[in-house]
Amino acid sequence: MRHGLVKNLKDLGSEHSWKHMTDQIGMFAFTGLNKDMIDELRTKYAIYLTMDGRISIAGLNTGNLGYIAEAFHTVTKGKKF
Repeated sequence: MRHGLVKNLKDLGSEHSWKHMTDQIGMFAFTGLNKDMIDELRTKYAIYLTMDGRISIAGLNTGNLGYIAEAFHTVTKGKKF
């Protein structure tokens, strides 16, 4: 799922590395997203992360991976984090 998310982000044109996502292991992943990005994901896309930017990898599946990647790309495009 980690690699799938990053692949989707890259396919959408994300210029961020996202290597930190694929280098991690376990049920959660630190996304590196900031509070404003997380708030936007919660309010506009109903994607819930912890306020420190962790997301549950167990909540990702082939049915929602594209949606989550598009939302991540939208909130991070042109921004540094």
